[in-house]
Amino acid sequence: MFLKLLKSKIHRATLTDKNVNYPGSIRLDPDLIDRAGLLPWESVLVANVNNGSRHETYVIPGDRGSGEVVLNGAAARLGEVGDILIIMGFAWVTPEEAATLKPKIALVDEKNRFTGYLEK
Repeated sequence: MFLKLLKSKIHRATLTDKNVNYPGSIRLDPDLIDRAGLLPWESVLVANVNNGSRHETYVIPGDRGSGEVVLNGAAARLGEVGDILIIMGFAWVTPEEAATLKPKIALVDEKNRFTGYLEK
């Protein structure tokens, strides 16, 4: 049996742009991708704190150091620039792995600069 558990999260990122004419995905600053332990092309769940929407998409890297968090394609209709997003990556793990899994939860400021990890 496998369980789906949170492995990575960027908590309260600010949406910096949106582009409905792009074929899909969420574009992220590679610094954020690295800090959260995500990978390019990885599936993520995006929750919009401002409007309550949730959608699944995949990560594409943007420009390093830019702080960009950009909704593309149809998902661009699910947010406005300035909205607060929670970006979550999950992993399928065995119950034994689940017992020791500690999600990497990256915290950011209003310019999407990494400020630390949420410790539990």
